[in-house]
Amino acid sequence: MSLKVGGIVLCGGESRRMGRPKAWLPFGNEVLLQRVVRILREVVDPIVVVAAPGQVVPTLPPSVALARDAHQGRGPLEGLAAGLNRLRELGCEAAYVSSTDAPLLKAEWVRQVIRLLGDAAIAVPLIDGRHHPLAAVYRTSVLPEIERLLAADRLRPVFLFDSVATRVILAVELQAVDPNFESLRNLNTPDDYEAALAHCAAVAKPATTGCVQGSPTASRSNS
Repeated sequence: MSLKVGGIVLCGGESRRMGRPKAWLPFGNEVLLQRVVRILREVVDPIVVVAAPGQVVPTLPPSVALARDAHQGRGPLEGLAAGLNRLRELGCEAAYVSSTDAPLLKAEWVRQVIRLLGDAAIAVPLIDGRHHPLAAVYRTSVLPEIERLLAADRLRPVFLFDSVATRVILAVELQAVDPNFESLRNLNTPDDYEAALAHCAAVAKPATTGCVQGSPTASRSNS
């Protein structure tokens, strides 16, 4: 029997360096959160968007569920717990997890990370010596361990990787689907965003698949 995998998009970060909510940054005829949700929906269903308490989010398809962080400002593990709880209620066994600021996420990247999960509890890319917890797959069975870590104020995702069976995905296993690792590129500052828009304007003339719906190129980061 195949694994039922959903998707989680975390958008409850404070966007301090950007200076405004990343979820609302325009990209062509959609905004950033809508774009990431759209790409994920090509591969997995259902999708849960996790926002901060009281956060206003852009309009999303009716089938997309909205969950809230139980406590604001506690990082990705808090959002992961909320999203996995909701997906478990919806009958999912695992989830691909993305940040809201991954405009170059590729559907085939998502498929490959899911394929590489195997029997592990988590599959997480390790690129240039860094784990990428917001481009990874998590089984809903890790929820008790996440809740234990949150209760102990151990908020770094690496603590979770150290405590459950984690499949570390190496660069060589992902290069075929995304040679430049664009799926890991995030927008963190206004300069990142402006550079992304300028890039899209430059590539829009020779109609390429790399900038559909105004998708940008930006610096790689997990923050």
